[in-house]
Amino acid sequence: MVARVHKDRERSEPVFVSVRQGNEKMIEVLRIGHRPARDKRITTHVCLVSRAFGADSVVVDTADRSVEKTISGVNRRFGGDFRITTGVSWSRHIREFQGTKVHLTMYGASFEDAVVRIPKAAPVLVIVGSTKVPAQVYEMADFNVSVGNQPHSEVAALAMFLDRWFMGKELRRDFGGRLKVIPSARGKKVLDTSEEE
Repeated sequence: MVARVHKDRERSEPVFVSVRQGNEKMIEVLRIGHRPARDKRITTHVCLVSRAFGADSVVVDTADRSVEKTISGVNRRFGGDFRITTGVSWSRHIREFQGTKVHLTMYGASFEDAVVRIPKAAPVLVIVGSTKVPAQVYEMADFNVSVGNQPHSEVAALAMFLDRWFMGKELRRDFGGRLKVIPSARGKKVLDTSEEE
């Protein structure tokens, strides 16, 4: 059961900070290879991690109204202006993106070495695949970044990349939503601001 905490009763709210530092630009995640019948849950997790860990938007190559609806619902309840678009040609989107294209894979340059070389002054497109990623993606990316050289989840790779990119600041971001989860060592504390009205 989720406890609803009124704002005037909770005194230990965390301090929230902006994720962006100075001239840092937009981060967008491109999910390629989405198969609605098989990948709905994992693609939803890619979107949730993108949103929670500081990305501004996600683009999914295959149209999936269900995933769009889920993420829109999260935005309504928990806040933020995270955007999702589905049914977009991945190759055209990569080609037309004005900024740095980063492909997360297990076959690229070392994660530790590559992350510090990616410019923060330009928008970044982070590309994550599901099934076998076409060779064309490796050629179109400015950086192919290996988040470990073992098979792993694209959700884990994305979370690691975004956390390293924002240096942990994304975890203290205020989304300004109706619902706010209050850190607690025991139990669930959720602040519902709609009860204050």
